[in-house]
Amino acid sequence: MVEVRSTIMPTMRYRDAPAAIDWLCKVFGFERHAVYANPDGTIAHAELTLGGGMIMLGSCKDDAYGRGFTSPDKLDGKETRSAYIVVPNADEVYARAQAAKAAIARPIEDMPYGSREFTVRDPEGHSWSVGTYDPWAAHG
Repeated sequence: MVEVRSTIMPTMRYRDAPAAIDWLCKVFGFERHAVYANPDGTIAHAELTLGGGMIMLGSCKDDAYGRGFTSPDKLDGKETRSAYIVVPNADEVYARAQAAKAAIARPIEDMPYGSREFTVRDPEGHSWSVGTYDPWAAHG
């Protein structure tokens, strides 16, 4: 069987990338695929997987590329991207998000297109929608 791998990977920067990695793994169930730490404890590059998907992240940097990023909490909660995570049981993930005291942006609800989903913000303000809707299965 051919292994399906994501060819589009959201990337982001965090002021406290080690804490973000722990939070993303604890709440959403991501697994550490690779984490490259700098000598000062910041993260040069990290890859987290969930099913066939992957995100990449690192610590904020004050360089030409890094100055192009900022956290939503520095923009009054505004951001220009969001991520959707497909899960088999949204209620379980919602319970973990609540236990982690995640900021609930949209409570869990049943959608007219068959999904059960919600949206939360991580500790640095990035929004994550989580639900049971799998667009690959819905149109396959």
